[in-house]
Amino acid sequence: MHTQVAIIGAGPAGLFLSHLLYREGIECVVLEARSRAYVEDRVRAGVLEQGTVDLMHELGLDQRLRRECMVDEAIDIRFAGKLIHIHFPELTAGKVVTIYGQQEVVKDLIAARIADGSPIEFEAEVTGLADLDGEKPTIRYMKDGAEHTLTCDIVAGCDGFHGVCRPAMPPRVLTSYDHIFPFGWLGILSESPPIREMTYANHDRGFALCSRRSPKISRHYVQVAPDDDVANWSDDRFWNELHVRMQDENRSEIVEGRIFQKGITPVRAFVAAPMRCGRMFLAGDAAHIVPPTGAKGLNLAVTDVRVLARGLTEFFRDNSMARLERYSDTCLRRVWKVVRYSWHMTSLLHRFPEHSPFERNVQLAELDYLFTSRTARQTIAENYVGLPLEDD
Repeated sequence: MHTQVAIIGAGPAGLFLSHLLYREGIECVVLEARSRAYVEDRVRAGVLEQGTVDLMHELGLDQRLRRECMVDEAIDIRFAGKLIHIHFPELTAGKVVTIYGQQEVVKDLIAARIADGSPIEFEAEVTGLADLDGEKPTIRYMKDGAEHTLTCDIVAGCDGFHGVCRPAMPPRVLTSYDHIFPFGWLGILSESPPIREMTYANHDRGFALCSRRSPKISRHYVQVAPDDDVANWSDDRFWNELHVRMQDENRSEIVEGRIFQKGITPVRAFVAAPMRCGRMFLAGDAAHIVPPTGAKGLNLAVTDVRVLARGLTEFFRDNSMARLERYSDTCLRRVWKVVRYSWHMTSLLHRFPEHSPFERNVQLAELDYLFTSRTARQTIAENYVGLPLEDD
């Protein structure tokens, strides 16, 4: 079997790319190692930048999003008895963010691709990549107990941090930048109406976040040790700790509901450069991971594939590699800006075990500056709603 673009991975990066290519009449096949049910049920963050929502509208895939989403115009940050209110429309000329779960985005993209009659091969595990430097890369994969071979003109590696594409790049051409933070996030999903605004907290006992998923579902987090065990956290202990860190001791704001998911996520930053090896191009988590504090993972993947789709369109229409040659540099400029912002938010809001009293007071002074400075709040707002798409 041959196709123009072989997309490995049916997460947001791969699925958005498939729709962008379909719009341009470019053939592609999506290979996904997991089942459709697994991919659609995989719960991830749900803060969509304006650019991501605009793209769903451009592709005609935003009908359910418009019906079911929530629009957030602000975030709050609490510290030392104070509240910083960052109002996006006021600070960014009217921009907002949209709350719509990543798994819901994935469901919409999969349903539309299947309705278009375009191929997605689920439970198709890639076992080998060859000839990435040649004109016809080859992909071997297992499906239904048999090995299959797919040749293509371009490979799009959209298979996440633990996928097969990035490890297929020769170590001599790849540089990895990695940082693991000394804490994790204990996160829960609960059947309870969310707090009024997406609210972050820097407390003496650690970071906390009250986020929103739908009018009836809340997503909450507390900072824990990276080696902590979920079994140590009963529902009562979690709720008690969240109320304390959110300065909600009288329990008047946060509504407790049935917790139906609980887990601990490590916090890390990772960037691989370049995001290209011959005819293979990495996108999304296959190339970079950002701390979740900035809510940027899905949105950064969408930006990658918008740049990649423009390059592929030029390649197949005009036989020009010019945009594809610039792909990695164009994406990495934005990636590092987003890493910088996510690093800043993570450093600002978490308690670091190695911090001295001096460093703790500098952190509190930074928060107090944010509390008093419109310019500082504008910087947070501009990054939160999403930086403009740079010309590639």
